[in-house]
Amino acid sequence: MKSPDLSVQLAPQNSRGLRLANPVTTASGTFGYGAEYAEVIDVQRLGAIICKGITLKPRHGNPQPRLVETVGGVLNSIGMENIGVDSLIREKAPTWAGWSVPVIVNVLGQSTEEYAELARLLDGVTGVSGIEVNISCPNVSAGGMEFGASPEAAAEATDAVKANTTLPVIVKLSPNVTDIAEIACAVVEAGADALSLINTLKGMSIDLASRRPALGNTGGGLSGPAIKPIALHMVYQVAQAVEVPIMGCGGISTASDALEFIFAGASAVQVGTATFTNPRATLDILEGIKRFMEKESVHQLSEIIGAAK
Repeated sequence: MKSPDLSVQLAPQNSRGLRLANPVTTASGTFGYGAEYAEVIDVQRLGAIICKGITLKPRHGNPQPRLVETVGGVLNSIGMENIGVDSLIREKAPTWAGWSVPVIVNVLGQSTEEYAELARLLDGVTGVSGIEVNISCPNVSAGGMEFGASPEAAAEATDAVKANTTLPVIVKLSPNVTDIAEIACAVVEAGADALSLINTLKGMSIDLASRRPALGNTGGGLSGPAIKPIALHMVYQVAQAVEVPIMGCGGISTASDALEFIFAGASAVQVGTATFTNPRATLDILEGIKRFMEKESVHQLSEIIGAAK
């Protein structure tokens, strides 16, 4: 049997498209800007790199401590620390432009105007292949409610980005909602080319010695194996409700995990927390998917996407 075709088109409805050589990508916030891991693994073998979240202006982030281990996962409260979009365009994009692997920029805004401006600035930047819209951010004009908490606000943020870029737009959904399928349908209606889910779950830990929250900002986002069953179920739900490609994310540590998400309807997967303990996790997962396809005589990845529906 010849080598299986692992390629996937993440933005079939977008004129620019977003073709990945394989379905294994990195989750925003866990892989820096990509170059940090380039000395450890061959990043060119990945399907795509999704860089850490970027805001209009640089952010210093939340007070320490920002990371706390918990059973089966990690709680983080980074607070969107980043270099700002201008520095990203000036310092990071030129490196990406020399890579064959596509780089997707995760963006965070506190208003629809900020999302629109981020999209406008990134449009046409050599080295940027797509935008991932993080809607798990407080909408200042709506009293601090997250954009991803309501279909209307989520659609508004999506529309603001789509109106200001020709780049493929992926919207990252929050699990901290009542009906994630409803949110998914709203952002697809607003023009999202693809979806990624899920973002972290809200959680906290308390230090017994100090009798205080273990994180400097009290609460944080839970990621890692503990959230995998929740993420998998939500991907399955959303795959029944929309027609656009989905990137599955949440507790993926092995090729078996990734294949479950693909069977549930994901066209690609994001590997995050697993890279903290195993910098080679992405490549190990990629190799495992390829072995599975060879063993099962699966010629193209499309043959198994949504197999569990």
